[in-house]
Amino acid sequence: MTQLHPRISKAVIPAAGLGTRFLPATKATPKEMLPVVDKPAIQYVVEEAVAAGLDDVLMVTGRNKRPLEDHFDRNYELESALQKKGDAGRLAKVQESSDLATMHYVRQGDPKGLGHAVLCAAPHVGDEPFAVLLGDDLIDPRDPLLQRMVEVQEQRGGSVIALMEVAPEQIHLYGCAAVETTEDSDVVRISGLVEKPDPADAPSNYAIIGRYVLDPHIFDILRRTEPGRGGEIQLTDALQQLAEDEKIGGPVHGVVFKGRRYDTGDRGDYLRAIVRLACEREDLGPDFRTWLRSYVAEEM
Repeated sequence: MTQLHPRISKAVIPAAGLGTRFLPATKATPKEMLPVVDKPAIQYVVEEAVAAGLDDVLMVTGRNKRPLEDHFDRNYELESALQKKGDAGRLAKVQESSDLATMHYVRQGDPKGLGHAVLCAAPHVGDEPFAVLLGDDLIDPRDPLLQRMVEVQEQRGGSVIALMEVAPEQIHLYGCAAVETTEDSDVVRISGLVEKPDPADAPSNYAIIGRYVLDPHIFDILRRTEPGRGGEIQLTDALQQLAEDEKIGGPVHGVVFKGRRYDTGDRGDYLRAIVRLACEREDLGPDFRTWLRSYVAEEM
C-alpha cells in the first residue's frame, strides 16, 4: 500500500510521574533513570523512537527530573577523563546518549494525568501527527512495534494504538479496546475504548500498551476533556471521542503486538526485565545464565 499521509518525525515521552511504586529509590532519582542492566530505562525508549525514524524527541518532565536532561546532554569532564585514559569503549557509551536525537523538554506543572502530559506537547508538535511512548513499557528492538504503527498511520491516517492480548482477569489493569477486524491480520479498527474496566464489562481482552501514534486533532479534544478516572485527564477518554467520530481526526486503529515487552513500571516485572535482558546480552549472558541455573537449582 502506498504512503498517503505525511511522514512522522516527532516523538513525545511523558516523564513527569513521581515513581511512587519505587520509593525510596525514586525519592531523589527519577524512575526513568533507574538502570535496566547498565542503561537507564528512558534511553531504551529514546532509542526505540530513533529506530522508527523519529529523531525529534520532546520529553515532558516535572520537578526533580533534571537528571533526564543531563543524561542526554554532553558531559565534557567525563568525556575528557575517558579520552585521557584511552578508554574508547566507555567513551562511546557516554557519547551515545547525547548523540541519539534532537532532544527538547517541557515541564508539566501539575500532575493532571497522561492526557494533560500529552497536551503539554501541543506547542512543539503543532499540526503534525506524532508518536507517544510511555517509559514503563520497554519494547524489544527485535520486535519493531513503533515502526509498524508509523507505517499503519501513514497508510490509513488518523491515530494508531498499540494493543496486546491479556488474560481476561488482567484487563482491569489496562485501558481496553473494542475492535473490528481488518484485511491486515495485525491491524484492527477500534470502535470504543474504556479505561481499566471491570473484567465483566470489558469489551475485549485487547489491552492498550504504552505506544500511540496520534492525529494532532487530539489536542483540541484534550483541551475539552474533563478529568475522568482517578481525577485525571485520561488520554483514553479523548481517544474514545476520536473513535466515535472519525470526522474529527480520522479513524482509530490498533496494531496487535505479539512480541517481547518488558514492563518496568512494576517492581517484580522490572526485576524480570533485567534478568531477561541480561541473559540475552552477549557480554553478560553466558556467565549470568550459568549462575542463574545454579542459583535456581540450589533454591529448588
